[in-house]
Amino acid sequence: MGKGVRTAVIGGVFAVMVGGAGYGAYNLLSALNDTGGTAGAAAPARTGPPGAGEVDETTGKFFAAWEKGRAAEAATYTNDAAAAEPLLTAYADDAHITRVRITPGRANGATVPFTVRATVSYQGRSKSLGYKSELTVVRRRTTGRALVDWQPSVVHPKLRQGDTLVTGEAADPPVEAVDRDGRVLTKEKYPSLGPILDELRAKYGDRAGGKPGVELAIRHETEGAADTSLLTLAEGRPGKLPTTLSARVQAAAESAVKKYAESSVVAVRPSTGEVLAVANHRDDGFDAAFLGKLAPGSTMKIISAATLIDNGITSMNGPAPCPDEAVWQSQTFHNLKGLAPDEHATLADSFARSCNTAFVKYADEVKADSLTEEAQNRFGLGRDDWKTGIPSFDGSVPASGGPDTAANLIGQGQVQMSPLNLASVTATATTGVFRQPVIVPRSLDDRELATARGLPASTVQQLRAMMNRTATSGTAAGVMAGLSGSIGAKTGSAEVDGQARSDSWFTGYRDDVAAAAMTQDGGHGIDAAGPIVAAVLRTGG
Repeated sequence: MGKGVRTAVIGGVFAVMVGGAGYGAYNLLSALNDTGGTAGAAAPARTGPPGAGEVDETTGKFFAAWEKGRAAEAATYTNDAAAAEPLLTAYADDAHITRVRITPGRANGATVPFTVRATVSYQGRSKSLGYKSELTVVRRRTTGRALVDWQPSVVHPKLRQGDTLVTGEAADPPVEAVDRDGRVLTKEKYPSLGPILDELRAKYGDRAGGKPGVELAIRHETEGAADTSLLTLAEGRPGKLPTTLSARVQAAAESAVKKYAESSVVAVRPSTGEVLAVANHRDDGFDAAFLGKLAPGSTMKIISAATLIDNGITSMNGPAPCPDEAVWQSQTFHNLKGLAPDEHATLADSFARSCNTAFVKYADEVKADSLTEEAQNRFGLGRDDWKTGIPSFDGSVPASGGPDTAANLIGQGQVQMSPLNLASVTATATTGVFRQPVIVPRSLDDRELATARGLPASTVQQLRAMMNRTATSGTAAGVMAGLSGSIGAKTGSAEVDGQARSDSWFTGYRDDVAAAAMTQDGGHGIDAAGPIVAAVLRTGG
């Protein structure tokens, strides 16, 4: 699609990341803010929720103006006319959507579902468009008017803050992505791959040798973000694009995440760094598997244990006492409820039982940057140099003083990771070699991959033994039961402000497959993320 097409930037919803609360968590400005325009004489000030009659009248006027292409008029029936008008204008002018017919459904209080049927016409080509959305009518405090609460998703359910609609020649030729065995990968069969296939198309469409078609698409505000195709008016010629994915493992990952809301999983082959599967089950469509930035909880103890071993502080069979609580610089740390103290525990004992206080007690003996250096130099994290083939986050383990020195050791504090990062950590721990994950072969574009020193053989031996013990008789035993071969795992849960439950984290390996999963607000590691990883590992790679 020609980049010169005029775009309309959507406003009206101010979104900010909420601390550690995760992705797609927005701080919504009150729907009752007085930010939009007004039309006609001011109605007598009313209070309380809009009545059924007001809801019908407001939606009727809004739909009628929208259908007729009167963007400015339609915008006056919203509580943010300045944001609504550009998108409603682009709907007709840039997206070339005509013959709009909107059919409201049965209202649920002030929320009205509706169906849109229209025609997209561009340079002699036309195609029918149909979709469903919904809106909510709210009352403006200052005037008492009943108005449509403006959200970009009112116009189309896939629109988000900063998006616009355009129709024209596609920005990139279509691709036919295939897995490692030549099987075609489609977003219809593997829904999680939808955004990823869009990214692959944007980056490698020209290299794959295809020809652009004509389409209606969402153009995102973020620079370099791939367009999201909504409707194809004229088919292009797809070019074949090889990936490292395995259709069999991908199918298992898709099925596993569907059972747990707000979940993501990644599987990699430790011997090569190739990504075998990536799946997300999220309402916001965000690729948290590759781009997530969340505290990984006790799964971080893989890196923390490596730090203690590599710095000669303790070893697998060395001391790591597990008291009820540990205090570091006036902050008190506790273990999970029900974990009995063990003053004679070894590092292997405390690792397998996921004892927080054992690691916190060693905060005195590690330097503020010890964990950071281990993560960067041994595991390849936090240097912003991964080139996986699509946008990805490289993890972050910053050097932290104060209470965060201890908190980072147990995967809280300022540590952030994605399931991709954690799967790579497990791959490095089990092989001793950091192989930067890739989702398309390096040979496709000859890009330079990130490197790191990796781990000493003795450290690898100890980490594998501790992870195996965790999987067979420790906190992960129930989840990993029944898996044959060489196995290991680590559980994790990360407390998040404002959430009733912790985020569930889990990573594990079986032979030459390593996987990691995260479920926001999922509870303990074995509650949600664990079953996801186990299901993926059962496929055997």
